[in-house]
Amino acid sequence: MTKFIFTAKQKRGNEVKTIKGLVESTNEKLAAKILRKRNLIPINIEATKESFFKQIIIKFFRKITLADLANFTRNLSTMITAGLPLTEALTILKEQSSSKLALVIEDVFTSIEGGASLSDALERHPKVFSKVYVALVRAGESAGVLDNVLKRLADNLEKSREFQGKVKGAMIYPAIIIVGMVGVAFVMMIFVIPKLTGLYTEFGTDLPAPTKILITISNFLVSNLLLVIASIISFFYLLKIFQKTNAGKKKIDSFKLNFPLLGSLQKQMILAEISRTLGLLVSSGIQIVEALNIVSGASSNLVYIEGVKKAAKKVEKGFPLSQALAETGDFPMILPQLVAVGEETGKIDEVLEKTSHFFETESDQTLKGLTSAIEPLIMIVLGLGVGFLIIAIILPIYNLTSQF
Repeated sequence: MTKFIFTAKQKRGNEVKTIKGLVESTNEKLAAKILRKRNLIPINIEATKESFFKQIIIKFFRKITLADLANFTRNLSTMITAGLPLTEALTILKEQSSSKLALVIEDVFTSIEGGASLSDALERHPKVFSKVYVALVRAGESAGVLDNVLKRLADNLEKSREFQGKVKGAMIYPAIIIVGMVGVAFVMMIFVIPKLTGLYTEFGTDLPAPTKILITISNFLVSNLLLVIASIISFFYLLKIFQKTNAGKKKIDSFKLNFPLLGSLQKQMILAEISRTLGLLVSSGIQIVEALNIVSGASSNLVYIEGVKKAAKKVEKGFPLSQALAETGDFPMILPQLVAVGEETGKIDEVLEKTSHFFETESDQTLKGLTSAIEPLIMIVLGLGVGFLIIAIILPIYNLTSQF
């Protein structure tokens, strides 16, 4: 969304006033349409330029969360079920939503008033409404069951939010400890160790090996601090560029899946999401091939994106979904086995939902085990680090005192 400064004429009775103000929209044309809806005649509309700092604040602190989207979907489903017209429901939701989501809803409302369908209006905001979201809404509109589809979509979003919350909650403690460890080590190396080095030099005593190592690292960091910082920034910048390439993203995504402890958790999370979303699409009347293509476009890991695309091509050639998934070699055998059961019984959507629940349960167990393993591991690393610092700092002082 962009802010536009406008000058417009406003007619009240026989009096015509010229007013100025701000309006937020995706482009000038839509901004002019919003002003006309307010009974204003636009004369001039210009985009404002926000500072870089303000753009960062808006991006990180005013973004639309999964909770916002789930609440919007749930409330829209309830209002449509109650018989409210879509435009009236959107008007009410705009007043109840956060400022950034309210702007999106206003744009959706304007598009619908202009003759667009709800799915087409939502498709204009791909950063808010995913391909899966838009496809399900379009299917609901075609079948005349939009309220039911929105209800199931809200359930799906709430499950995703709940699971993401569990993962984030489990990772907060280790993240804080690791950041604290790195911060303390940095302060010690830059500010504390150089002062102790000067003290040891004055006494001219032979230093033990741990102290020499610590002083060497400290001197390097102090002398090349800017170079170290620039190297770290350059590394992450080059990594980001590498990740934008197809080969780079695949290697990084593959590394994530094979990373000790965290890799298995990520696999289970992705498989749960793929199973749940595919089941939701199929149950909404979307054909298997189209549903697979939508899922591949909505996934984040390139290894599984390519796996789903391979399966879609095989299904298009006439292979059963279970066989197609098995032959890709990217999915654990339990997934095609369970899908085969669904194909035999004709209840593939229900089986996919149960498969999703299976992977969620597995990921919950993995998460608990991971949390239990990480905490003592961090304590061991922290203990070793603190022990090394104590030995390196105290041992020379002990040697000095023993000389007197």
